[in-house]
Amino acid sequence: MMTHRIQRPALILPAFLFALFSGCATIDLESHVADTPEQALTLAAKESNPETAQRYLLRVASEYQAKSSHSAARKILRSDLLTTAIGESQNQRRLLAMASAIELEDTSWAQDLTIKSSAEDFLNYPAELIPRAANLQAQTQSLAGKPLDAAMTLILLSQTDSGSNPQTTHDNIWSYLKTVSASQLQKATDSALGFENQGWLELALTLRSSGDNLDTQGKLIRQWQNNWPGHPAAQTLPAELGLLADLSASRPENIILALPLQGPLASAGKAIRDGFIAAYYSDESSDRTKTDIKVIDTSNSSFGDQYASFASGKADLIVGPLEKESLAELASMNTLPIPVLGLNYLPPDTRKPKGLFQFGLSADDEARQIAERLASRNITRILALIPYGEWGDRVTSALTARMQETGVTALHIQRFFPEDNLRSVTADVLGITTSRQRAINVERTIGLNVEFEPRPRQDAEAIVMVAEPSIARQFKPLFAFYYAGDLPVYAPSIIYDGTPNPGRNRDLNNVIFTDIPWILAEENPLRSEATTYLPGTKGQLGRLFAMGADAWQISKRLPLLQRVKGAAIEGQTGRLTMTPDGSIHREQLWAQFTNGDPKILNQLPTEQRITDPKVPTTAD
Repeated sequence: MMTHRIQRPALILPAFLFALFSGCATIDLESHVADTPEQALTLAAKESNPETAQRYLLRVASEYQAKSSHSAARKILRSDLLTTAIGESQNQRRLLAMASAIELEDTSWAQDLTIKSSAEDFLNYPAELIPRAANLQAQTQSLAGKPLDAAMTLILLSQTDSGSNPQTTHDNIWSYLKTVSASQLQKATDSALGFENQGWLELALTLRSSGDNLDTQGKLIRQWQNNWPGHPAAQTLPAELGLLADLSASRPENIILALPLQGPLASAGKAIRDGFIAAYYSDESSDRTKTDIKVIDTSNSSFGDQYASFASGKADLIVGPLEKESLAELASMNTLPIPVLGLNYLPPDTRKPKGLFQFGLSADDEARQIAERLASRNITRILALIPYGEWGDRVTSALTARMQETGVTALHIQRFFPEDNLRSVTADVLGITTSRQRAINVERTIGLNVEFEPRPRQDAEAIVMVAEPSIARQFKPLFAFYYAGDLPVYAPSIIYDGTPNPGRNRDLNNVIFTDIPWILAEENPLRSEATTYLPGTKGQLGRLFAMGADAWQISKRLPLLQRVKGAAIEGQTGRLTMTPDGSIHREQLWAQFTNGDPKILNQLPTEQRITDPKVPTTAD
């Protein structure tokens, strides 16, 4: 690069330096477009008039926000040059800062912005900005971990802005209030001033103290409306509460329970039938004068033909079929005029008609849970033993798919048949066979016998063992025999037959497995009553009985699971949630064999539960 030295008169340099350091306007900040936030801050720092500099920085920050460059806007808005802003500039800075903090999900910044905030702050803005300022203020308070403050902000907005949409505002108020702890609600209720504040807090506290039972909550919502007839929320309920209130009073009255009662699936069908009917009769909220349950045998007829006959009747809901082939007969329909709660799952790539819901004891759910458990324990490399067959293929597919999503790697998956030499299978999965072959190759190479003790591979952090009890009791001691006894072992519910047998299950000590509350919960009123009067309530049939009981609970809550975000049922087979395509997923309990007995390890999450009063929760 060629440079040229230009001679200037000596007096020019002092004049230039004066202009530079005195901040004389060589650049018009009113119209300047900054290339970077750093450039904007540098230019603003040279400006002698603080108000001009602040107006410039706020304009630049606003321009960055318009381009969704919130990180650049944050650099400017958190600058010390804006800390002295007052009046209109201060309000503008706060509005811009809240918008960027929300977009960036910057909780630390949100906490700084709300240290001295109050619900009335948004009233400092012009009338046309009040709705935006209030909503940004509420979102920032929520981001800062202050949902009660956020709710109070929007309650005040609903009183001061007649142009706001009451449904939207009330929905947002409730979304904040329902996350406030019971102790905070109680404290706020005790000191609440104002009709609107008192009503909202009483509503939230009443529903929180009622527990999570759907039927009780629906009644309490209607009771609150009667007690607060003039309250804005009583006239326009939050959509979620309106749905809860409607659903608690609206249930299918004519139910067809379609199950195989003859043939190879007869025992399974009868267990599910008994569980469904037992749960119905133990449900104190059910109206037996209105509910009619008709049991239909699907063993010897085409379910498609049977469904066509059901559709011409007065049924509100069909629970069943159990057979996957029968469920597939519905896949060709676009819409089911009568909703169906199928008790099995169609293949993932099968088109599902509108109105079809699916529920069952899917091995896929358990495989996904195992993968998530591994990831939560920071286990990233595992070995797996999974049987051959269609069921094992599904477990393998679900396990590996979820492990890939959670960052867990399967170093080796060893498939097996129950009749295989399990010692050889174990040696293969642990790398013992490979280790032995390596030693043989060395001996052949050097022509000498080598003293060698085979060792398992050292990079595995856990073993996933998918095996029935009789097979698992052989695998577990073999892990120790091959010096891998210190690896944690995880398993699905197939490892436990559901009947306590400490003597036989001692070989399974320390194995961590997942199973349903019906099997693991120490106290369960429905189970206690059912085992007294009914057969088929233990072991694998017991799991199907529990599935039938949950089918009853789901049948009366399908719209709730479908339409309320985060809705769940604490059932006999786990925590039940619905995916957007209408499939019910289960989250089971975790247990560990100790002295041959399964001991529950942890409690299920409590967020937004809808708990069946007949199902106890379990502590660590």
